[in-house]
Amino acid sequence: MFSKTDVLLFFSLFYLLNANSAKLDIVRQFKILKGYPLDSQLNFTELATEYGYTAEEHVVTTEDGYILTIFRIVRGRNCQGPLRKPPVLLMHGLFMSSDLWMDSGPGAGLAYLISDECYDLWAGNVRGNYYSKRHTNLNPNTIEFWNFTVQEMGRYDVPAMIDYITNYTSSETINYVGYSQGGCIYLVMCSEQQSYCEKVEVAILIAPGSRLTYTKSIPFRVLTDIYEISAPFLIEIGIYQALPWGGIVQQLASFICKDNETADTTCRDVLDKLDSPHPDSIETETIRVLFGHFPAGTSIKSMLWYNQALNVDDFQKFDYGPVINAEVYNSTTPPSYNLSATTNPTVVISGRNDFLSVPPDNEWLVNQLPNVIEHVVVEDPLWNHFDVPWSKLTSKDILPKITDYLYRYSKPGRG
Repeated sequence: MFSKTDVLLFFSLFYLLNANSAKLDIVRQFKILKGYPLDSQLNFTELATEYGYTAEEHVVTTEDGYILTIFRIVRGRNCQGPLRKPPVLLMHGLFMSSDLWMDSGPGAGLAYLISDECYDLWAGNVRGNYYSKRHTNLNPNTIEFWNFTVQEMGRYDVPAMIDYITNYTSSETINYVGYSQGGCIYLVMCSEQQSYCEKVEVAILIAPGSRLTYTKSIPFRVLTDIYEISAPFLIEIGIYQALPWGGIVQQLASFICKDNETADTTCRDVLDKLDSPHPDSIETETIRVLFGHFPAGTSIKSMLWYNQALNVDDFQKFDYGPVINAEVYNSTTPPSYNLSATTNPTVVISGRNDFLSVPPDNEWLVNQLPNVIEHVVVEDPLWNHFDVPWSKLTSKDILPKITDYLYRYSKPGRG
């Protein structure tokens, strides 16, 4: 399937990319010459520019010192009227970054589509992905930098973004759209810092990750088990992050999936196995592009939390074991997150065929939250987890509900 030249090229590119970041542009141009799709090599602002959108890059520093990169599309290319207020914060899922909202192009990517509806669109990046691997004091090569889970993302990252956006735009509130882990960390924030929850007019949680008891994805369960088993060894040899962008898995996936044939067969099959099949939903070109940005990395400790979440009938904090739990939590067992603290209007959008955020867990979450104004189950019976960022059907299947509720909780702003 691959020639000896192709294999040598891949390992040469992998070496160059990891040997010296200053060579990134050279490597990128070389990759494009070898058939990698252009969009797979572009970052958020470059993708926006390519399609006639204007994007800004902003830097946010959290209370505990993590330096996060977030992006803004001030006005969509197709926005003809005045912008609506408040701003909208769009948050990605596990192993993802803000780029996932661009991978399927202007006709389907939610960053494009929401900004086209005249919303001031911000796309966040949590600590640990390739846009947010800096700290005011900690070295990213140390275990201290990677000592985080969804707890810290919700406790520090989202509040820092809300503070920055509201200060920068002189808006008292925002609207929040969180996908998968992006929904999970919103719930953590409300539990840990309810005052920030009150700064959100409406929260739209799409395939939200909270309780994961009935997750049907066997590969995801196996992956978290592997990290659970191998974590002591990996930490011993100085590996603290899971599936980083630029790592061997991402680089190999990007290399294999750059070609139409393998993208439409091997790479599509990988996505189907991780989630569930949905024929004719994700374009082959989108698959070629997305593996240039995915996986984007997280901490090994985060993977240990996900392994725990898959094996308990609850949505709870990290389990350190009875002894350390007693020191950290004053209890031998980790406490549950306080879902009753999410008191602002909340919309949950889910799919029947989602193997990661499955219907029983979504129903459980809806029953725990005190102010769910609607639980939207997508009409398409095959709608799944990866359809949210990458399906060509987003403008038909989920955008109308998203913009409906954004409209209800927004008002016209400047022209």
